[in-house]
Amino acid sequence: MNTNKTIAVYEHQRLYVGEQGFEQTHLNALLKLNEYHGFCYFEAIANGIKFKQYVGVIQVDGLTIEIHPKADKNDENSKWKGVLLQMLQACGKLKPSSAGAANVNKNHLNLLEVYFELYLSELQQLLHRGLIKQYRKQTANVKALKGKLEFAGHIQRNQIHKERFYTTHQVYDKDHLLHQVLSKALDIVTQFCRGTYLYDHCQRVRLDFPEVTRTRITKKQLDQIKLNRKSAPYAHAIELARLIILNYSPDISSGQENMISLLFDMNKLWEEYVFVRLQKYCRKERPDIAVSSQQTKRFINSNYLKPDIVIKKGNKNYIIDTKWKVSDRGNVSISDLRQVYTYARFWNADKVMLLYSGYRNSDEFRQFDNMLDEPKHQCKLGFVSVLDIDDKLDSNIGKNIIDLLEI
Repeated sequence: MNTNKTIAVYEHQRLYVGEQGFEQTHLNALLKLNEYHGFCYFEAIANGIKFKQYVGVIQVDGLTIEIHPKADKNDENSKWKGVLLQMLQACGKLKPSSAGAANVNKNHLNLLEVYFELYLSELQQLLHRGLIKQYRKQTANVKALKGKLEFAGHIQRNQIHKERFYTTHQVYDKDHLLHQVLSKALDIVTQFCRGTYLYDHCQRVRLDFPEVTRTRITKKQLDQIKLNRKSAPYAHAIELARLIILNYSPDISSGQENMISLLFDMNKLWEEYVFVRLQKYCRKERPDIAVSSQQTKRFINSNYLKPDIVIKKGNKNYIIDTKWKVSDRGNVSISDLRQVYTYARFWNADKVMLLYSGYRNSDEFRQFDNMLDEPKHQCKLGFVSVLDIDDKLDSNIGKNIIDLLEI
């Protein structure tokens, strides 16, 4: 990755030019990246940036910035290093067998290296299985008439060579979109792995990978990829290639260096993590409870309501709205309370809970005031610790959440 300096920061932290090797060129590149992504990653401040809820890693111009999650600002920084990788692994975004994911306890582990190593391993497995061939259309001069004769092109190109035919015909080979996508991602990985232990791995994979047409891969092309029974083994490799390609920003910095970023929204990751842990616990220990996510109901016109998690036991519904932020008791956003009340009404839920990450004691269920009609809806603020006493992800979080709901 040709990196000289690594900066470790935490979400919502500020970083100023002149600190830890952070220079004006780095700031300019990050501001351009932020603008390209709709100003969602950072907040521009005087002579620096303030990080938001996005965590992960950014590499630009010889500098790697690692942004770690941190649920409680009063905690020591060291206990939250590696938590992101653990959560990604728990949510299925990293295979447990990957070498990088197996070392999540290290204080310094580059998330890009983890994903790059996993991607190279996926390519090696595909090469070992044998790469598939697909039909594609090719327009070229050939010595045998096949396919469709392109008459205008044939007249223009073959006035002298009467033995040739300019045709559009089908070719059955390995030069198709799937391999072009994988090759593009491999080029990016190779570029950012120079000077690291992964570079030799990249070169070995590149030698075994077939030569394919080098083309610009767009998001539209990636969205149009449909796998069938024959190409199903490509699923994880294509998913990783998509992640790498869409987060690569060539020429976004003011110098000659390219930039790559791999950032995750902690609000969405926390929601997914809670859902996965709840679903796993209920399937094993509480089969009488059904857990679902992202249910939708029409609200007004084309607007829809979509609570984070809906829990059903018998004919009773429970709603959870996850919040990756620390809330001081009695200082909850009124918009959050209105939101969960609306969920309670539309899903006819007995209980709704705003679930925060933290170590505070949870509230008791309280009925919404001025509820003269039936049914009665109750609400509470719930807090669950992300880490256990050993600073690992708490494996009992599913049970703890069900206990908070008093189901």
